[in-house]
Amino acid sequence: MTDAMSFLLQRLHAAGLTDAVAAEPATGGLAATAGLARRGDGTSVFVKAFDEVFVEAFGEPPSFDAFAAEAEGLTALREAGGIATPEIILADRDLLVLSVLRPRPGTEAFWEQLAHALAHLHTSTRHPRFGWHRDNWLGRRRQVNTWEDDGFEFFAQHRLLRWLDEPRVREALDAADRAALERLCDRLPELLPVRPACLTHGDLWALNVMATPDGRPALIDPAVSYTWAEVDLAHLWTTAPPPEAHVFFDRYAELTGLDRDWRDRMPILQLRQHLAVIAQFTPDWGAADLVRATLAPFRRRP
Repeated sequence: MTDAMSFLLQRLHAAGLTDAVAAEPATGGLAATAGLARRGDGTSVFVKAFDEVFVEAFGEPPSFDAFAAEAEGLTALREAGGIATPEIILADRDLLVLSVLRPRPGTEAFWEQLAHALAHLHTSTRHPRFGWHRDNWLGRRRQVNTWEDDGFEFFAQHRLLRWLDEPRVREALDAADRAALERLCDRLPELLPVRPACLTHGDLWALNVMATPDGRPALIDPAVSYTWAEVDLAHLWTTAPPPEAHVFFDRYAELTGLDRDWRDRMPILQLRQHLAVIAQFTPDWGAADLVRATLAPFRRRP
């Protein structure tokens, strides 16, 4: 057993789950140490925590409320939006323990089910304001959720410009890049349609889509807030979804009445995720180049 898995077992035992007897790594997570722990009765649970390796790599760990905020997001998606999420077994400052989900099946039928589930979430949870009652976490950085009445102001201040003070972002983007981003923010009402706020997952890339034991779509690792539904759509669209997911986008557009131009908006909406990646990871998997490409039309020409 690796040191990381021994660490998770120690955390489980300290939290009172003393029947955990072994752990193996779980794939996909980038912000915490994660594993599947086997209990004495033969069942397993999913567990994650922040260990010294991650603290050294990413700086200070998230605040004591990171796992509580994640658990709250899972509950909100399930209870308010009807989306399947894992059962919360334990959430405290040191540890998150959840029921185990299945890998998603590679079928179009599954992605069509997800389209219906996400469309229901986005159309049934509309809210008069943009934000959330508390800040939460996008990876290892705080997601600012200060309430705003105006969606353009919310997206500009708390989803785009908020990242400019992060050290890695300051290093990656020069003065011209920053000025271009500010100009884009000023023009958001021209670039994006007026849309209502609704409950969003907030970190909806394909690896956060899984399946319940009976095969229904289920979501993990949320960073919830009330904001534009297309923030979720953009994250799925721009992060290499599998080929069978094409049916998701067609069906979601049909169910929610999206206009024909929705694909053109995806790079602007995905800027918030690219900036978050730059802020947290080195290398940034090309995120800075994608930001600069999206900002190119907003650079002043000599």
